[in-house]
Amino acid sequence: MGRRARREQAKADRRTQGRGTTPPRGGLGTSTSTASGENQRNGSWWKPKWITDIYSELRRVTWPSRLEVANLTVVVILVSILLGLVLGGFDLFFSWIVEQTLFR
Repeated sequence: MGRRARREQAKADRRTQGRGTTPPRGGLGTSTSTASGENQRNGSWWKPKWITDIYSELRRVTWPSRLEVANLTVVVILVSILLGLVLGGFDLFFSWIVEQTLFR
């Protein structure tokens, strides 16, 4: 299915679903104003809107379990050690080549 066909399909889906069934996403180029009957969330002087937005985003995050964190930590440490050994080996090899070619 080409790009044009996908766009037409998306337009047709939006027409059949009707407007107002999904909340606006609020991305670039979209208006974040609310309808006339809705109450807009502004925050207050002690709890600004951006702080409440941060908390709401953090509630949506899927946090890893303790076991996943431990396993991934071990992987990061092992990969770091391996990469350090490889780079150290290259450094020793190239320093040996420089010593053999320039200082002989």
